[in-house]
Amino acid sequence: MQGGRVMVGRKRAREESPTESGSGGSAASSKRGRGAAGGTIDFVECTICGKACPSASKLTVHERIHSGDRPYACITCGMAFSQSSHLTRHERTHTGDRPYTCTTCGQAFSESGNLTKHMRIHSGDRPYACTTCGQAFSESGNLTKHMRIHSGDRPYVCTTCGQAFSRSNSLTAHMRVHSGDRPYACTTCGQAFSQSSDLTRHERTHSGHRPYACTTCGQAFSRSDSLTRHRKKLHAVQQE
Repeated sequence: MQGGRVMVGRKRAREESPTESGSGGSAASSKRGRGAAGGTIDFVECTICGKACPSASKLTVHERIHSGDRPYACITCGMAFSQSSHLTRHERTHTGDRPYTCTTCGQAFSESGNLTKHMRIHSGDRPYACTTCGQAFSESGNLTKHMRIHSGDRPYVCTTCGQAFSRSNSLTAHMRVHSGDRPYACTTCGQAFSQSSDLTRHERTHSGHRPYACTTCGQAFSRSDSLTRHRKKLHAVQQE
């Protein structure tokens, strides 16, 4: 990059690595390693953190972590990125382009990683297993949240009252206790709620929908807790 210019919406024709420039960049050291095919590779080492990169161009990309350089800017919104591939993915939020399509159901995605996760719905693959109880998950993020059940970790803390939560969405819902925000409004009567689940239950008062049925007598209820009370009172069924 010359003069701090930003390449907008396209890849640089050629990037000058620190070892090629001879000046104006850090002098990177080199070391030799073994490649996947059994041959040797001359790695270029970052002089700041010591990470070994397989090529000078990879080192150039890596060094942007330290420099904060983001030479690829979106021509629509101006957001900048350190790698051209990141810009390409971002631009799809503007274009709506979804080039990755599920061959089973036809659903399309803007990122290949999202397609990979989606395909596990069809395959049933759950590659992320809890080492404590063995429960498996299709996404690593779900395993991370699950592990907090065992560790008791509650990393999301309310800055108003100090109450802590294991999930960020639980903190978001809790914060509405302090703010009074009620973003979920009934389209029939206008009554508003702080949580979407509360709105769902409320809407059943208008629709008459009763999805919770007693397996003993068939009586149906709009709320699961109403079914629980019914079973305990009339059928002497203890809470499961």
